[in-house]
Amino acid sequence: MAETTATALPKGFRGAELGWPKLHRIPHPPHRIPFVGDVLGADPRRPLQDSMRHGRRLGPVFRRKFFGREIVFVWGGRLVADLSDESRFAKHVGLGVANLRPVAGDGLFTAYDHEPNWQLAHDVLAPGFSREAMAGYHPMMLDVAERLMDRWDAEQAAGRAVDVPGDMTKLTLETIARTGFGHDFGSFERSRPHPFVTAMIGTLTFAQRRNVVPGPLSPLLLRGAARRNEADMAYLNRTVDEVVRDRRAADGEGDLLDRMLRTGHPVTGERLSPENIRRQVITFLVAGHETTSGALSFALHYLSRHPEITARAREEVDRVWGDVARPGYEQVARLRYVRRVLDESLRLWPTAPAFAREARHDTVLDGVHPMRRGAWALVLTALLHRDPEVWGADAERFDPDRFDARAVRARPAHTFKPFGTGARACIGRQFALHEATLVLGLLLRRYTLRPDPGYRLRVAERLTLMPDGLRLHLDRAAAAPPAPPVLTEAPSPARCPVTGAHD
Repeated sequence: MAETTATALPKGFRGAELGWPKLHRIPHPPHRIPFVGDVLGADPRRPLQDSMRHGRRLGPVFRRKFFGREIVFVWGGRLVADLSDESRFAKHVGLGVANLRPVAGDGLFTAYDHEPNWQLAHDVLAPGFSREAMAGYHPMMLDVAERLMDRWDAEQAAGRAVDVPGDMTKLTLETIARTGFGHDFGSFERSRPHPFVTAMIGTLTFAQRRNVVPGPLSPLLLRGAARRNEADMAYLNRTVDEVVRDRRAADGEGDLLDRMLRTGHPVTGERLSPENIRRQVITFLVAGHETTSGALSFALHYLSRHPEITARAREEVDRVWGDVARPGYEQVARLRYVRRVLDESLRLWPTAPAFAREARHDTVLDGVHPMRRGAWALVLTALLHRDPEVWGADAERFDPDRFDARAVRARPAHTFKPFGTGARACIGRQFALHEATLVLGLLLRRYTLRPDPGYRLRVAERLTLMPDGLRLHLDRAAAAPPAPPVLTEAPSPARCPVTGAHD
């Protein structure tokens, strides 16, 4: 092992015990057991919610240890603001993200900062999320949403409740597949999830399990799961290879896949390699639908439980869209209250619930905790969004008016992070937010949502978060008096979805 001094770290360093010289200052759960750590009462199926439980008790920075692997967690608003300083901290690829590298490799989400394909892919693909590109995707988003509503009309007519997470997953998979890659998975014509979704959930679940199974025992305890994961990854690769092969034989469509295949870097002209294109397509198909489907599902859950908020959101849709059958691209941006509903859902349950940051050089976090170069911390976004110093004593309450413009301006920076932070924040965040706002507006205008009285929100974890077992009953919404579209208001400029983040 490389020699370690107080200021130098062995190459590849990642251990908290070496990276945090004053680690003893940071609290940990009581009853730590030698060699195995903080395993008493741990919930391996819900590690994020388990850590939230400890964080509420231990404070805005704490640590947990499992079989020799110690992790520092941070959720306090002031500390997260410090970790968001790009001059001192960078994205850390660890835990579940690194576990996805066998299938996603150096794709945008899983690439290490030093890997050149991240910057190359980012610069090639960024124009694919411009305002002009988004306006081009809008009609396809509408087409897929109408397929969802056809399905929900049939379920409503038959008196059946709808499977919200399942149908939102079909919606978002078809949307990213069609807009980004010109592919139709036929999800709404299937009685079961598309095999791509099954394989995707399998790889995410396996990555989650590897987080909580001790490293030395992982090959033994996860032998069967590892074989299934290999089969899942092989299916994802085959599916994407088929999509790419079909596109190479066809004319270009100007979408994300075309950019990957036919566009070079705007300065150097360098192209993405075939292997990297596969990894980017998998990244977009997985990340581009899994998190958005969760966000929509949580939003629909909260709307079903708050009829007064639903009425206010529906009034806005009726007022802004009027009786236009297919709202235009600019009309979606005018649904400001509907967007607040979405933001508030992402606050309480950010579907990408954590992100990791590592020190670029020796530094001191918040002026209190020394960190050596390479030391890292896991930011618990779901607790950051509940910090009572930022969000008040009622932080657990669902209240879209927290995202009123005046309230946003009054909050400190870096306190709302559903898409990560800095240069490595989600490249598709505007795509996801436009799609989700459009879908919520369409569903609010068409249906009244009735919850199952006996249902209590349960959150499933597979790296991302999703309501577990959420089903809603539908009634057709009462027709509102015709209202002309709001034409006198100038289109609102696209605003940063990480509101007040100063990114």
